[in-house]
Amino acid sequence: MFDDNYFMNEAFKEAQKAFDADEVPVGAVIVANNRIIARAHNLTERLNDVTAHAEMQAITAATNALGGKYLHECTLYVTLEPCPMCAGALNWAQITKIVYGASDAKRGYSLFSEPLLHPKTLVSKGVNEVACSKIIKDFFLKKR
Repeated sequence: MFDDNYFMNEAFKEAQKAFDADEVPVGAVIVANNRIIARAHNLTERLNDVTAHAEMQAITAATNALGGKYLHECTLYVTLEPCPMCAGALNWAQITKIVYGASDAKRGYSLFSEPLLHPKTLVSKGVNEVACSKIIKDFFLKKR
């Protein structure tokens, strides 16, 4: 049986791919029945698309894998707290649970209040927080 740390490490691998591609290093996986059904990382630079966040890419891949628009009984593991855009999309997708690593004081969904998420969505934060925060900080230090 896999746990939150295992799946967050898988999301972190996606963040590393983004880092290596000079994208803001955010990675995500979506899990259903203890199996990864979607993997994604930020593609905003590559696609020249401000909506190409890891979560948005993962939602699309997961709904395609499931053959439907809802992510009931699914968990999103993402290395950085979702922004309001992604939180809204996760609401519409009715995801069951969100687990994130690092908090985002500037752009995280919590600044805009919890009602952005579906009322039944569970949230767990701080899983592998140190590594998830470090990769973001390292990326922006490299940019300066």
